[in-house]
Amino acid sequence: MKKSLFITALIAVLTFAFQSADACTSFLVGKKASTDGSAFITYNADSYGMFGRLKYYPAAKHPKGTMRRIVDGDTNHYLCDIPEAAETYAVMGQINEYQLAITETTFGGREELDGAGEGIDYVSLMTLGLQRAKTAREAIKVMTELVNKYGYASSGESFSIADPNEVWIMEMIGKGKGREGAVWVAVRIPDDCIAAHANHSRIHKFNLKDKDNVMYAKDVITFARQKGYFTGKDADFSFSTTYAPADFGAIRYCDTRVWSFYNKWVEGMDQYLYYATGKAIGKHEPMPLYFKPKCKLSLADVMESNRDHYEGTPFDITKDAGAGAYCMPYRPSPLTWKHEGKTYFNERPISTQQTAFTVVAQVRDYLPNAIGGVLWYANDDPNMAAYTPVYCANNAVPECYNVAEADDVTFSIKSAFWVCNWVANMTYPRYSQMFPSLKAVRDRLETTYFDRAKQIEGTAGKLFEHNPADAVKYLTTYSQQCSEEMMSAWLKLAEYQIVKFNDMVVKPEKDGKFELTPDGIAVPPVRPGFDESQKATIVRETGDKYLLPTE
Repeated sequence: MKKSLFITALIAVLTFAFQSADACTSFLVGKKASTDGSAFITYNADSYGMFGRLKYYPAAKHPKGTMRRIVDGDTNHYLCDIPEAAETYAVMGQINEYQLAITETTFGGREELDGAGEGIDYVSLMTLGLQRAKTAREAIKVMTELVNKYGYASSGESFSIADPNEVWIMEMIGKGKGREGAVWVAVRIPDDCIAAHANHSRIHKFNLKDKDNVMYAKDVITFARQKGYFTGKDADFSFSTTYAPADFGAIRYCDTRVWSFYNKWVEGMDQYLYYATGKAIGKHEPMPLYFKPKCKLSLADVMESNRDHYEGTPFDITKDAGAGAYCMPYRPSPLTWKHEGKTYFNERPISTQQTAFTVVAQVRDYLPNAIGGVLWYANDDPNMAAYTPVYCANNAVPECYNVAEADDVTFSIKSAFWVCNWVANMTYPRYSQMFPSLKAVRDRLETTYFDRAKQIEGTAGKLFEHNPADAVKYLTTYSQQCSEEMMSAWLKLAEYQIVKFNDMVVKPEKDGKFELTPDGIAVPPVRPGFDESQKATIVRETGDKYLLPTE
């Protein structure tokens, strides 16, 4: 997520190690690859210590001479001032009022090309694109022209850019300290295909002659030649190989996430399994940028993809000793660790505890913009939270997603970020025991929102025909209602979890209530202890130390 380069020298075998702050994932789904004609892009915004807040920027008109202050979205450091646009559009988080959505992942790339804080950072660039463009193509034009004029302050970025009709991936990297502009390439994802990126550059060779589906900086190849990065034929040029050479970390910590997404939805991904191990660099072709899925994806499918821990694959982390007594599909940071002079690493699955917020942007060409664009938003790990709908034309953020008094070091019971983290952090250590009850609440809420959508959007559509402002008010109120339902359910879940699972035992229930004795006190709790695999691990490691003498 941060603008700094995330692959840094570590050891000879692991040439680089992934810095945990740069850990985002984005999936892209074309409108003909979904069950209902929606296009989707996603965003798991992962960064240890980051506070998740949903921001709203109202539409505005600006007098000539108005300046825009650019502050780095990661560090809060002032960068520069640029002229404000005469008109800016309303933006709700990662989507604007015209159903244009933009998300990202950082790939870092060549260290010497980092913008070193000069110009516009990638977070500000996304917001500027949303405020100044109505379509994906227009956003690409706006964003690239801005960095060419004012400089690019960040390292390499992959952007997912979608409107109701088109989905694109754009990859960009600067030209180094003291040089304005950036080199970049953008490729349209076919409507019937899906794509993904997760902190490693994914655009390799691209069709230089396909003006309808490919855009690129005029000097994307000549600049590489000038720097000595590339010497071959133009037709053989790979953006990824040239500007972000792969190493073990780039594949195992990043493209393995991409592989796992494809593995769910694409036939024949076993052929790329060796590539996904990170041990096949130079021995195996990288995965294509996009695939046609074996079936069409629903909104629920896309959300579920965000919750993946590599279950059922060779990278599954729930099956070894690191999962602990309760099969926790998470690992403590840092990503790499040393033991007796050797360096080891943890897997880096799609769903991780360090997520500050997660979104699924849904855009639909068959509905008015105010109704068709939905930012499904949640704070914290997507596996441990329920997405609620926030419509793109809403004129206010649901209160729990932007509590003024809450921040990264200030808890508030009104803040979705802190309430969701509270419940998640109770659940992580006893995952197999406590997660099922969390999942039940999560899935119930989301199913309720899915089931309501047709009626809510139908009513909004009728209001929109007579007075668009009434439709906006109606949807804004509805989004607030959904977030309040989620917060109420999560607070009740927190109470339930501490009562049900207090002290690592389980209080029995009957007919949905905690079971009581005839005298009105709780019946004795169930003491489940270790499962068989954990018992075997303990005996293997301790031998007869805990064997009863009578055995």
